[in-house]
Amino acid sequence: MLFKSLKHMAIIVTLTCFIGVLLSGCFGAAVGTGAWIANAASDKRGLKKAAIDLGIRARINNLWLDHNEEIITRANIAVFNGRVLLTGIVSSDQLRQDAVRLAWKAGGAKEVINELEVFKANSLAGFTRDTWISAQLKTSIALDKNIAAINYSINVVRGTVYLLGIADTADELERVLTHARQINYVRRVLSYVIIERQKIHSS
Repeated sequence: MLFKSLKHMAIIVTLTCFIGVLLSGCFGAAVGTGAWIANAASDKRGLKKAAIDLGIRARINNLWLDHNEEIITRANIAVFNGRVLLTGIVSSDQLRQDAVRLAWKAGGAKEVINELEVFKANSLAGFTRDTWISAQLKTSIALDKNIAAINYSINVVRGTVYLLGIADTADELERVLTHARQINYVRRVLSYVIIERQKIHSS
């Protein structure tokens, strides 16, 4: 119960501080907001849309937490321009369905992409490997001067890399995909990245 209360409080504080700061212009409302704004300013979405996406994510987290703690501890949410990507592992198909239903219920989503897997458990070794892959890819694209890394969201589940965001060009996206495919232990790459209003789905 303590964990649930603390996590619930953290979500509310995050949503209140960041959304309030970004939309009202009250820059003294949260510590570290300046850095967040600096990053969001470089984001193709702009400050307002980035804040709206943050709000969608926070509302989904809140609904998941109230419904079943397993979802929030084992599933991931990425939101970009109102497009919601759900990844991770849950223990039953019912929880998978509940996660999607609640994502829509949170409001604001233009699309909910369901890549949740039903699997009883993920090993510590598997989780560690996924975390390593994610870190490697984030570093690789951040160091590539031909990629605007801030416009990509990356999640890795059981060796599958999931991408969401906006690419300047098809060539830029291909560079991101190439970086991902060159990393050890990557099984496949799934992209839900938009290029000039087109959705690219690669494997």
